[in-house]
Formats: sequence, structure tokens, C-alpha cells
Amino acid sequence: MKKSIGAQTIIYPAPVLIVGTYDKAGKPNAMTAAWGGICCSKPPCVVISLREATYSYGNIVENKAYTINIPSEKYVRECDYFGMASGKKNDKFAATGLTPIKSDLVNAPYIEEFPFILECKLLHTFEIGLHTQFIGEIIDVKVDESVMDEKGNPDIEKVKPIIFALSSKTYHGIGAKIGDAWSIGRDIK
Repeated sequence: MKKSIGAQTIIYPAPVLIVGTYDKAGKPNAMTAAWGGICCSKPPCVVISLREATYSYGNIVENKAYTINIPSEKYVRECDYFGMASGKKNDKFAATGLTPIKSDLVNAPYIEEFPFILECKLLHTFEIGLHTQFIGEIIDVKVDESVMDEKGNPDIEKVKPIIFALSSKTYHGIGAKIGDAWSIGRDIK
């Protein structure tokens, strides 16, 4: 039997996405966001939901661009910090020792040490309530060669992305492969 726990902002898994932006002075900033994901295939788009109170919100509005940086598990401390500290008062890159790289495609930085990057041009903004959705068209995906498979695609078990469990306020890694998509269910009739 299922028990109702009311309307909450819980979905599993929630990604740990690091949003890269520049402020008005050109200072790079990074923030952690768990509310986001792919939202369209043509054009390829990703959505993130941010509160107006965040520093990154204003940066995206100003520059019409952002990056989504997918960190590996070994950077979980830095990702947690990116979600706790404000870019208004802190140089998050100096504090963590991570390296901002200027995208040559959009006006936003990405993080050199993270293996998987989406460079996004702001396409749409939708105010929902407390959060605003920023839909970005994916202009390019950059992937470290060390996390690619033999076909040149990102290998999730090499990327080792972090996922977030809101209800327990914990970070997790991914598990092993349990089946092939568009294949494992074919025998059900």
C-alpha cells in the first residue's frame, strides 16, 4: 500500500548540475542546481529552474547564456559548496581551486575539471512561481576523451555523475548497468 506524503519537490533521481555563468563584471560563477534536465530534442535543449534570489539568475538574464557542468563523484565537496556559497560574496573558483574556462561559443564559463559540459544559449524564460525556468538551446557538448566509450559517446560509468536525494539531503553515485534501453522490454507482449 502506498502512503500519501503530500505535494513535494521530490523526484528520483535528481541530477547535480553545476550552472556556469559570468556576472556583469565578467567574473565567473558556478552554482549547484538539482532542478533541470533535457526538455527538447529538436532543437536540443536543457532546462534549469532557479530562484530569482540567486546570483546566477541575474547572470543568465544579463548574458543570455549558461553552461551545465556534470561533475564526477570525486568533486562532490566542491559541488556542495557551489550550492551553499553565494557568488555575490565569494569567488567560488578561488575557494575550490577549480578552473573556469571561457566558452568560445556562449558567454559563460565551463569547469575544466568536470568531464561533461553543455554550452547553452538562452532560448526561453518561464516564470512559474518561486522559480523561473531557463530553457537553453544546447550549442555544443564537450566531453573528456577519458570518459568516452569505444564509439565516442560519453560512458556514464566513467563520467560517474552525482545524483541528489532531496528527502534525505544526500548525494549518491550511479549504480551498474541493469539493462539495454529499447531492448530489454522487447519480449513483453
